[in-house]
Amino acid sequence: MAQLSLRGIKKRFRTTDVLHGIDLEIGDREFVVFVGPSGCGKSTLLRLIAGLDPITDGQFFLNGKLMNEVAPSRRGIAMVFQSYALYPHMDVYENMAFGARLMGLDKPEVERRIAEAARMLRLDELLQRKPRELSGGQRQRVAIGRALVRKPDVFLLDEPLSNLDAALRSEVRLEIARLHREIGGTMIYVTHDQVEAMTLADKIVVMNAGRIEQVGSPRELYESPANTFVATFIGSPRMSLVDVTREGNRLNVPDGGSLALDALPQVPALKLGLRPDAVSLHRGGGEGFEAQVVYTEYLGDNAYVYVRLADGTVLAARTAPNDAFAPDAPVRVTLAPGAAHFFSAEDGRRLVP
Repeated sequence: MAQLSLRGIKKRFRTTDVLHGIDLEIGDREFVVFVGPSGCGKSTLLRLIAGLDPITDGQFFLNGKLMNEVAPSRRGIAMVFQSYALYPHMDVYENMAFGARLMGLDKPEVERRIAEAARMLRLDELLQRKPRELSGGQRQRVAIGRALVRKPDVFLLDEPLSNLDAALRSEVRLEIARLHREIGGTMIYVTHDQVEAMTLADKIVVMNAGRIEQVGSPRELYESPANTFVATFIGSPRMSLVDVTREGNRLNVPDGGSLALDALPQVPALKLGLRPDAVSLHRGGGEGFEAQVVYTEYLGDNAYVYVRLADGTVLAARTAPNDAFAPDAPVRVTLAPGAAHFFSAEDGRRLVP
């Protein structure tokens, strides 16, 4: 069992405030992902949980116990770093055994735990190899196995896939998801890759400039982003934002056409958020925003056509792979019913019609 509670957590390095009062609850067996751009404070928060850096202000509780002054080795937390941090002169077995021996475990227990971790991570045939004889994906699995052998209450993973190529990232991501299901532990995973966050997390914590922007499931964040930052960070391709004005039930782009929608927020100016699946492109005249094709990304099973509106905003539209749109061709943009998102033009918060 591992329940974490962070209350008013702040971190300051000399005169620089990095975290500005983080409040967060993490439940037992949850897979939580901290996501955000570089420099937002997500790795710093992870290090505070691990005890590697002191908390400037606020309180961190683990299973109801205040942990602020508890040494890292006594917190029941294991951390997997971005760099594998394996000992090059030790083989895989010795790398995995090192931490367990420091815990004072006897030899039979160490061997049992290593055998169990090696089975879970498919490392059985690699135990006698040195790190230099392993691929990047295998090294990362060894680093995870070293943490697993300690049987911690909480696993912390700090961008563990960032040094891997695309194929290995996908492979190790599946291993991590399977491992969480098998051991049922509480995992906190840091990444700047929103695809990793969407595919792995039970709960995503979106961070920006040392603050939490929104906490929720992948579906909640994708379908109901709290503000424009979350809206444009979650989803690939990213959500496009269009500055529009409202007149009755119509939205207008300056010098670029208009569109009628059934339900609109009752404000004169707002930002219209559009995901690629919400956008439809049409040739010829009729209602819609006027646009011009910029280019097309062909992805095999589908394609993304990028178009530029009259005000210069670029939108992405998901289309069938055989639906060709020539560069510079004029098109009209319409929206799928109920697929538009609305945000305040002043502060970017979500607006509900």
